Amino acid sequence: MTRRPESLADALEQSIRDVLGNAFRLASSALPPPNSSGMVAGHGQRLFGKFMPAAQADRLDAEADGLGAIATTGAIRTPAVVARGEAGGVAWLILEWLDLVPIADDATAGRAAEAVAAMHRVEGEHFGWHRSNFIGATPQANHESDNWSRFFALQRLQPQFALAAANGHGGALQKDGRRVVERLPALFLDERPRPSLLHGDLWHGNLAALADGTPVTFDPACYHGDHEADIAMSELFGGLPFAFYAQYRRSMPLSTDYEIRKQLYNLYHILNHLNLFGRGYLSQASRMAGQLRESLGR
Repeated sequence: MTRRPESLADALEQSIRDVLGNAFRLASSALPPPNSSGMVAGHGQRLFGKFMPAAQADRLDAEADGLGAIATTGAIRTPAVVARGEAGGVAWLILEWLDLVPIADDATAGRAAEAVAAMHRVEGEHFGWHRSNFIGATPQANHESDNWSRFFALQRLQPQFALAAANGHGGALQKDGRRVVERLPALFLDERPRPSLLHGDLWHGNLAALADGTPVTFDPACYHGDHEADIAMSELFGGLPFAFYAQYRRSMPLSTDYEIRKQLYNLYHILNHLNLFGRGYLSQASRMAGQLRESLGR
């Protein structure tokens, strides 16, 4: 018989024990506060927990959904989902604990590239996803579409430009943004992307390895889209070792116009950072939007 939870700690422990068995007991009643993550220790066992206010529980459900989708492909390792629950106004997602190291050497980078390429070769029937999810804390719509350029214009860039306007970022950013959204299909006249399974938030902080070099990815924002969108995002914020990109191109070539579309795809993430973190990203977003407008013609 399942015992009735008497506290948040009891509820958390019970949700884990329902999966791992009655041998699991929290090592301490101290819990991480909402909007935090870290180790959840049981006697002789470590897990990784994410905690949020219950009102934001959908973010954890979306993450668990993405992890499950990637794991199902068998292409690349993800932390296994152990438990999802909530009590006392707090929601949690409990994951397998993995001892991870950065992707630094060429051999590990090559294995990671092959694994990402294998994930990208898994295709859906349409662009988008079966549910909306989140890019960071920002809602990300994923209504399915057969038109990639329209999907990216209306479900990626346009909502971010609208949010930027609501946050007071107008002027040239909005003028250039409208032009980019309107003319975006011109960047795909000779290119027909396939609906690859994307991680969706594939920067180097969300890709690591086990000690034996096995690549691991986490914190996904999955949808089906152009595989180049993931590779473009991986080049932001420091990027991955050169060996990663060299091996990826051998496994899954990039288009001749990748450098132009890379800027388009990364504009989405820079706009999201502008909307999440403020004006420190305004000049970069404005510069990228202006350069894309020039590429598309006035």
